[in-house]
Amino acid sequence: MTLAMNAGEVMDYMAEVFPQVRDDFTIERLDERSLAMRLFVDERHLRPGGTVSGPSMFALADCAVYAMVLARVGRKALAVTTSCSIDFMRKPAAGRDIIAECRLLKLGRVLAVGDVLLFSEGQAEPVARATLTYSIPPR
Repeated sequence: MTLAMNAGEVMDYMAEVFPQVRDDFTIERLDERSLAMRLFVDERHLRPGGTVSGPSMFALADCAVYAMVLARVGRKALAVTTSCSIDFMRKPAAGRDIIAECRLLKLGRVLAVGDVLLFSEGQAEPVARATLTYSIPPR
């Protein structure tokens, strides 16, 4: 197993094809099976009560698996989410970034499956868990 793109190349490509998320996320660690991605929590990610919104956490989980798939298969902008299940388990800490720990469970010719644990920065217990399936376009 080798990487088709490194963390910087993945982030540059994501900024090219999805400029709307350019300032929200960064890859902090990447290897052949896993990555860590950070959501820079800002006012726009909060819901009433000062906690990080569910849609913001979903976006982080989705981008983490997308980045992991891109890192392995290369520049495939049309890789798309076909399934997602997310469990929100704890209230995220106010004023802290969210860290996604993503593992690629399966990378096939047509489908990729990833598992993501989301953590408030500095906390040991996850705030959410997601499993996503991506469809990979034909070569």
